[in-house]
Amino acid sequence: MNPPSIAQNLQRVYERIAAAALRAGRRPADITLVAVSKTHPWDYVAAAIAAGQTDFGENRPEEAHAKFIENPDAAGASFRLHLIGPIQSRKAKIALACRPVLIHSIDRLKIARKLDALAGEQGVALDALLEVNVSGEASKHGWPPADLHWQLPELLALPHLRLHGLMTIPPYDPDPETARPYFIALRELRDDLASEHPDHDWSQLSMGMSHDFEVAIEEGATIVRVGTAIFGPRG
Repeated sequence: MNPPSIAQNLQRVYERIAAAALRAGRRPADITLVAVSKTHPWDYVAAAIAAGQTDFGENRPEEAHAKFIENPDAAGASFRLHLIGPIQSRKAKIALACRPVLIHSIDRLKIARKLDALAGEQGVALDALLEVNVSGEASKHGWPPADLHWQLPELLALPHLRLHGLMTIPPYDPDPETARPYFIALRELRDDLASEHPDHDWSQLSMGMSHDFEVAIEEGATIVRVGTAIFGPRG
């Protein structure tokens, strides 16, 4: 895919975001598009930056670090890096070294504690979302909603982890409407948690990918994670 097609794809995605937001009575500016650049080369990212895209998402901390931090071509580029995949404990240090603007995928207490401790050692704070397995699929990462309720007090007490909301990945189906109940479930869970813990920030819902982000926006997504519709199939 050449840079002009990436620019055109971005424009189409933003037009679809705007249309979905307006259908839901929302402001398009309130939705953040994270361009998922995992497995794609820096040239693709550079083309998207040239087209005005700022937020990028990577699944694997080591790939993110190589592409956005170690890469000399990335020096001086304007971007905000999101880590959107599960983080193994042994990869926590490199995840922190990526300097992410937001980690979407805190999926268990062990990694929350590890990242909090590392952030404390470095004197920084990490902005993050909690990943929730609303579908109950065994193959999916994230908290079962019932477990999150009773573990949340410890999570909210971690001094260097700043939580801002929830993330989910519904079961894949080519029909985007099948994802709607899962997006509704995440929004309703967020609303319940916000009622239980009103002193904390619950403003962000990261949900929706290339095939279903419009439905996610209609159900309250504030962040959508779109890769294929921008960069084409992964290599």
